[in-house]
Amino acid sequence: MQKVSKIFQYLSVIFGAVWLGANLSRTMLTFYMFQGNQFQLKPFIDSSFLQAVFYILNPLISLSAIAYALFFISLLLYVFTSSLKLKQNGWLFIIVILVVTLAPFEFYLINLDYKILMSVFYSVFDPKTILDATIARYKVLGSFPLIHLFSFLAIIYLFVFQPLTKNEN
Repeated sequence: MQKVSKIFQYLSVIFGAVWLGANLSRTMLTFYMFQGNQFQLKPFIDSSFLQAVFYILNPLISLSAIAYALFFISLLLYVFTSSLKLKQNGWLFIIVILVVTLAPFEFYLINLDYKILMSVFYSVFDPKTILDATIARYKVLGSFPLIHLFSFLAIIYLFVFQPLTKNEN
């Protein structure tokens, strides 16, 4: 493997790990605010508590969006610069298919997250509006964030164990 390819491989692993951590943290923090699957706030949460939660969530939202975009770009650059053939490395083919297939949905969610960020920092802080946007984000694609997280865990498995590699002998 070339040096440039190894750099892109390293960057894609780093940005993917950062995205996974930020997204998991954010998802857990957001779902902890609600009781049940009806998106009703827990009784101890009031508007002052919501303001603190959204200020804590914003770095996670930003980090998640930036890390995913950089992961996507560095993975594609790794595929293009490496000497690995997709036909002979099934693990890499599956990773590319998963990432490219799920990317439009993730970029759509990033767009929704951007609107939440703008509402928190660049407008009058209205917890009801921001909470509605957060709930809409989770209702729009249903269980997609969990599917994406599990797919990313599958990508990690494929990357580490590299199954489906065709022997050239």
